[in-house]
Amino acid sequence: MSGARTLLTLALLAGSWPALFSAVPLKQFSLDQLEHRRREIDAELQRLATYNLGSGIGAIGYRSQAHDTPDHPEWIEIDFGQTRRLDEIVLVPTIRRDPLNGFQADAFPQTLRVVAGTDPDRVGKAIAAFTSQSGLLPRIAPVVIPCAGIEASWIRIEAEKLSPRAFDGRFVFQLAEVLAFSGRENAALRQPVRSSSGSSQSITPGWAESYATDGILPYLMAAADAKGSVAFVNQSELGDDPAIMIDLGSVQRVTRVHLHTIDQSDTVPQAYAGDLGIPALLRIEGARTPDFADATVLLEIRHDTIYDAGPILMWAVPPAECRYVRFRAIGNNATSVLYGRFGERFGFAELEIFSGERNIALHQTVTANFRADAPNRLLSNLTDGRNFFGAILPVRDWLNQLATRHELERERPALRAEIDRRHSLQRIQLTALAWLTALLGFGVIVIALVSRIQRQRAIDQTRKRIAADLHDELGADLHAVGLLTDLARGAASHDEKLVGLMQRMRNLTERAGKAARYCTNMLEAPGLFGDLAGDMRRASARILADLEHTLEIEDSELLQKLEPQRRIDLLLFYQECLINIIRHSGATRVVARLWIEKGRIHLMVSDNGHGLHGEIPRSLKRRARLLRADLAATPAAPSGLQIHLRLKPRRFTLFP
Repeated sequence: MSGARTLLTLALLAGSWPALFSAVPLKQFSLDQLEHRRREIDAELQRLATYNLGSGIGAIGYRSQAHDTPDHPEWIEIDFGQTRRLDEIVLVPTIRRDPLNGFQADAFPQTLRVVAGTDPDRVGKAIAAFTSQSGLLPRIAPVVIPCAGIEASWIRIEAEKLSPRAFDGRFVFQLAEVLAFSGRENAALRQPVRSSSGSSQSITPGWAESYATDGILPYLMAAADAKGSVAFVNQSELGDDPAIMIDLGSVQRVTRVHLHTIDQSDTVPQAYAGDLGIPALLRIEGARTPDFADATVLLEIRHDTIYDAGPILMWAVPPAECRYVRFRAIGNNATSVLYGRFGERFGFAELEIFSGERNIALHQTVTANFRADAPNRLLSNLTDGRNFFGAILPVRDWLNQLATRHELERERPALRAEIDRRHSLQRIQLTALAWLTALLGFGVIVIALVSRIQRQRAIDQTRKRIAADLHDELGADLHAVGLLTDLARGAASHDEKLVGLMQRMRNLTERAGKAARYCTNMLEAPGLFGDLAGDMRRASARILADLEHTLEIEDSELLQKLEPQRRIDLLLFYQECLINIIRHSGATRVVARLWIEKGRIHLMVSDNGHGLHGEIPRSLKRRARLLRADLAATPAAPSGLQIHLRLKPRRFTLFP
């Protein structure tokens, strides 16, 4: 994963998204990055030239001898005649029409090497190697091989493992064209070619060694700029030696000429099966004066067979300084111009004249020595920079665009499949989220119902607690009132003692009223039972009255840190113990002790009564359950009962 992040960072810094997407698995990228790359590809495809294949008959390229098995190495070698600096080599496959898969490369080798060298070194150095795993096939696009500016006087294409040709399944090595670019100039154009199969292949029509560098490609140039123009062509009144002249505007150094032939038709099959409008002998002349008095022959092109013509005819010419260039059909009769059923034709889609890498004929003035009478086929169309399909591109740029289109069109389906997979996964996740939301909603309803049940249960428990508290607190207070009443009856003859007893009875009735209000409203608890030790002493004095009693309380400050409800429950348990002693034990002395030991609160209440007959009273058990405490009852020496309560506080950190 770290390696993928590194590649991602480098690619973002360098702006090299295509290289990144070919180097890193698509699963490493986010959906946003994949969508962004798909939009980039779509935008790039919009500006690239498209595949548009020629039809008819003519030169195809080079084909080796045929073999019965693929393991027969074959090669072709191109000699530049001088050392050239190479930027890239382009291999154009021979194209066939597949009935199921459309156009495909025919007999393009499964494995190949490209070797370059300089004289007298004939071994050379491998600059590229491809295997069956390199992903070259299937394709109809050219293969572009960067050369990084190497110096070479020859190159050799070595096919180490052959592919079968379509029509009979025998294994051959085929290429439509080999181009070696130095800048935008094809250094291999019409240069000598040798092959492992020998010169015997030259007798095979359309497959001679020389056709590997003749500059005739299987594609028609169709740039993304689709605003085209019709070719200039004249079919009547050509006269003798018809010629087309271009004024370059100033004296220029002419080095190369490209002739774009007339487009036959845009239908399949083509509606017109005649010639391309190219003279049987075309002489190209250059001059400094408009009358061509100082004319120099730059090139003579013979069009003797169908293999001498194609969509674009490219020629290098000896460098010449001239301002005017003339394209002249040589001959005194109609046979000097190839023609069909409509008579003589002479014309081109475009005439390009190069000085180095620049087309110096672009938008220059064109004239002819014959009358051009077709209203939509103007002489100016010959230098407008457009063919029938759109803008005319430099050949190297055009082939690079076709190669780039091939790579993008191969990348896009994998990208689309991964995006569709991510969207499908998102839909699954959304469905799962919808179900989860429904389950959560159902869970909320269940929780609400459970919460309601728990609240109802809490209400019931509160009611029970209120009842218990009323029973214990008011019972204790009323019992104390009864005791005081008995005392008051006995002290009726002593006014001072009677007044004190009556005041105590008054205080008890007020406290009983407060206890009743507390039991119905727990919010008054802190005010009613704020001091546990003091409340326990007051309860002892109130309930036990004139009985002898002792209460020992240790660690009263820590006891005050108990939760208020626990303090209340502990006090009420203590009061219930005292009430049970008074009601049932017949004791005269009570000893109580409250202390903390090993993290537990202990409450022990002893009396000297006649002991316990049966089980521990239910009221004490109920109070112990509320406290979640352990309760034990044992005989006391020499007589009586001892109640022992052990309580584990919830706030453990408050106790040692």
